[in-house]
Formats: sequence, structure tokens, C-alpha cells
Amino acid sequence: MTQSFGQTEINWDKLDKTKFYVIGAGLFTGVTVALFPVSVVKTRLQVATRDSLEKSAFSVAKGLLKTDGVPGFYRGFATVFSCAIPARIIFLTALETTKSASLRMLEPLKLSETTQAAIANGIAGMTSSLVAQSVFVPMDVVCQKLMVQGYSGHAQYSGGLDVVRKVLKTEGVRGLYRGFGLSAITYSPSSAVWWASYGTSQRLMWKFLGHDNPSDGNTPSVQKVMLVQGTGGLIAGATSSCITTPLDTIKTRLQVTGHEHRSSIKQVAKDLMNEDGWKGFYRGFGPRLFSMSMWGTSMILTYEYLKRVCIKDE
Repeated sequence: MTQSFGQTEINWDKLDKTKFYVIGAGLFTGVTVALFPVSVVKTRLQVATRDSLEKSAFSVAKGLLKTDGVPGFYRGFATVFSCAIPARIIFLTALETTKSASLRMLEPLKLSETTQAAIANGIAGMTSSLVAQSVFVPMDVVCQKLMVQGYSGHAQYSGGLDVVRKVLKTEGVRGLYRGFGLSAITYSPSSAVWWASYGTSQRLMWKFLGHDNPSDGNTPSVQKVMLVQGTGGLIAGATSSCITTPLDTIKTRLQVTGHEHRSSIKQVAKDLMNEDGWKGFYRGFGPRLFSMSMWGTSMILTYEYLKRVCIKDE
């Protein structure tokens, strides 16, 4: 089947996989370094109690700078650095292979290309997220405990290994997977929405710009391709964060709560309602919207660039 957007998309079977994984590890680490501080601020806002003096992203950032300096914005980064590379490899491999398989399955249905892209990207996003949660959830638990240590009464740790040791001692392996079900419920739909929004918005923008006919020879410039892909990532990140922030807030609270104060999803939701009403479910929404939008734009530009430089030599 001829793809209208073949000039802007690179399929999985055309990539040099070794090159893709090695270069990708370096590129995505750089993006994570740049955006990690926003995640720390977002996490602290989500676990703050009603009596906390820090009610805004600015006050949280100011408090971190005052008590810990710049290193405070990178609490838990070592854990993310060590786990994110294998998790990202698992995610991207599952994403691309599932997307290719989905497109082949949808081909006989003769759907419009925009609809086909939305469905295939959505299925791929959800499937890859589910597969990657086996690594992401323990990483999240450890990382978030480090992010909030000493904040609003949370325990102190000497590092990521100390968190793992104490969690295993008090709760066993299950403690490292606390919130797994909610993570799956949060991140899988979020990933599905993200990739479906990205695939759909990108194709609609190409049609608007007059690049929907594969036979007209009107190949877009690299700058235009990057602009469309970056805008698609921004739209996808904003859409996904609006839909999934309430679940993310509940998940974060569940994961950072100590064993002696274990709560259920229902209890966490009830506490949020009592503290702030419906607004409580959107604690940290500003940083999360910013983070997901910027991450979406940065990640997709990095990802698409990575695919371009990793094309197999013909």
C-alpha cells in the first residue's frame, strides 16, 4: 500500500537497530536531564498536605533551591538514569513492532489514512506502555520516594539502593510494584491518547499544508517536517495530560506513602476531595502539562531525528 506520508515517516524494518539503540540512549538521556526538574516539582505538589506552605510550582522550586540548591531538582535522577535506558528500549521496540503489525491488520479495512494512523498509533502506544510498566513502575516508586524525602513528613533515604532495601524489607517485592494497576490504567490510556493524537494531528497538518498527495512530487523540507512533528508532539502532550492528570495524582500519592500509612485508591481520592475538592485531583497540573507538552515535543523531535540518522544503508 502506498503511504501518502512516506516521505516523512520511517518504518521499523528500515532501521539499523544497533545504531538506533546506542544513539537513542544518549539522545533520550539528554532530554531527561533537561526536563527532570519539572517532574520533581510536579511530584512534590501532588503529595503536599493541606497544611503545606508550598502551594504553587514556583514556591516548591524556591523551597528546593533554598534547602538543597540545584542538586535538589535531580533527586532520584540516578535511579531514572539506570532504569530508563532498558525501559525505553522495551517501549520503543514494542511501539514500532506493534504499530507495523496494526497497520498491516488495518489495511484490508480500507480506512482513511488519518483514521488508520489514529488506530494503529493508539494500539501501539497502549501496548508498549503496558509492556514497559514492568520496568517503569519500580523505577517510579524509588524515584518518587527520593523526590519527596523529608518533604511533608516523608522518610529520608541515602540513595536509590537504600529505598529498594527498605521497601523490600517492609513490603517485599510487591512494594516496588505499588500502584502497578493504577500505573497501567494511567499510562496505557495516556500513551494511547498521546500516540493517537500525534498520528492524527500530524496527518491533518500535512493535509492543511497541501502534502496529502504522494504523486505530486511536493516533498516537504526538513524544517517543515520538524515543525509539523514538533507541533504534533505538543498537541499530543497537552491532550494526554488534560485527560490523565487525576489518575496520575492518585498514583503518585499511593507510591510515595509509607508502609505504615498504606491507603487504598478510594481513600486517596477521598482525601484529595476533602483537602481541595475536585481541584485536588489536578494538583501539579501546570508542571505536568508543561512537562508532557515539552517532553512530547522534545521526545518526538529526538525520536524522529534518531530514526532519520539510523536508516539502513541501501
